[in-house]
Amino acid sequence: MLKIYNSMTQQKEVFTPIHPGKVNIYVCGPTVYDFAHVGNGRTYAAFDVVIRYLRWRGYDVTYARNITDIDDKIINRANENKEDFQVVVERYTNAIHEDFDALGLLAPNHEPRATEYVPHIITMIETLIKNAHAYVAENGDVYYDVRKFKPYGELAHRDIDKLESGARVEVNIVKRDPLDFVLWKLAKPGEPHWSSPWGEGRPGWHIECSAMSNHLLGDHFDIHGGGKDLIFPHHENEIAQSEAATCKKFVNIWMHSGYLQIEKEKMSKSLGNFFTIRDVLKQYPAEVVRYFMISGHYRSPVQYSENAFELARSALSRFYNALKDLPDADALPNTTYEKQFIEAMDDDFNTPIAISILFELSHEIQRSRESNPKLAAEQAALLRKLGNVLGILQDESNKFLKAGTEHLDIAKIESLIAARNQARTDKNWAEADRIRAELAAMSVVLEDASGNTTWKYQN
Repeated sequence: MLKIYNSMTQQKEVFTPIHPGKVNIYVCGPTVYDFAHVGNGRTYAAFDVVIRYLRWRGYDVTYARNITDIDDKIINRANENKEDFQVVVERYTNAIHEDFDALGLLAPNHEPRATEYVPHIITMIETLIKNAHAYVAENGDVYYDVRKFKPYGELAHRDIDKLESGARVEVNIVKRDPLDFVLWKLAKPGEPHWSSPWGEGRPGWHIECSAMSNHLLGDHFDIHGGGKDLIFPHHENEIAQSEAATCKKFVNIWMHSGYLQIEKEKMSKSLGNFFTIRDVLKQYPAEVVRYFMISGHYRSPVQYSENAFELARSALSRFYNALKDLPDADALPNTTYEKQFIEAMDDDFNTPIAISILFELSHEIQRSRESNPKLAAEQAALLRKLGNVLGILQDESNKFLKAGTEHLDIAKIESLIAARNQARTDKNWAEADRIRAELAAMSVVLEDASGNTTWKYQN
């Protein structure tokens, strides 16, 4: 029985989809004015695991993840570069797709762009004005009247009178209330703009997600997700807009991922303490980066450090050593391991516990390798099957274990291993130890098992 932590109720709830067997999920996507950083990647990797698990459990999942392709930051970047905003959008959208593909993130079923939904956005704003939940200010901008929406603040669990204007909320004298937020902004000279009943302008940030999710997933859908930093004001504003426009409950479950932190501070571009995904991928294999992102519980903060990536590399090496040199087989059915894996993932997608089950399975494979090779192969197939649910362990074992060895003299390594094996046969333990030390200095780690010696590169 799957239980998911709902940020709205602050407790785990039994997941019951609106339509049996079908799940509609919307995750707020990137604003494409720069390369994505690892903190962004952590959020999308977390929801990638959610999507994979739901589909593995038999749900028909429709996954929507938007692209914000018009925004102050995009316009500013275009002006800095003296280029059209669409050039900026395409460059960074393509870059983000490349990074996400490298991390093994599944493509969403829908990837709507804000500029494609301007007519839908205008229609929703017109409805909000008609329902007296929005107004045209003296300067021509259209604002949402927060005080008209009584439940405002429920997602953030804060009283409306104590709330302060948050990120991307412009405080100015034309608003009736400091918390009111813009739905439509009249364009400044030289800015991209679209025609509307209120003049040439562009949509505000919050309204785009309400319009896109409504069009793609309906008035009321199952899960809405994003980073914890979006709870207020973005997701709070989405609820206010959507429910005032449709007079229906917007979302059943709100999911939010924890921050990626550097020295206990949130990684963010505004703080300047970020590393882009593509820069990190130059240092570490993509699967190591992905493992780092998903190894902690999605709601918990994760600490960024070189040591954390090395631990991820070491963990994956243990798995791939268990899988190494075993023939293809059908996954062992109805095992305790799979049942425990499901129990862990059914408990709010608890990847740390799920991964611990995979470690137990990998140890069992090593124990079965000599006594029952057929069983070991079936267990290895199960390990790959469960790993695939997390988006890991799909590489060829030796390829992963020897990744980064292009600069090594493989012939010399093999020659030294042969010489060490001969020394061991001759019981010349001092020479055998000397050769092992020489190989260790080359970052080559030896493993002796079943009369064979294998090696891996570990920098």
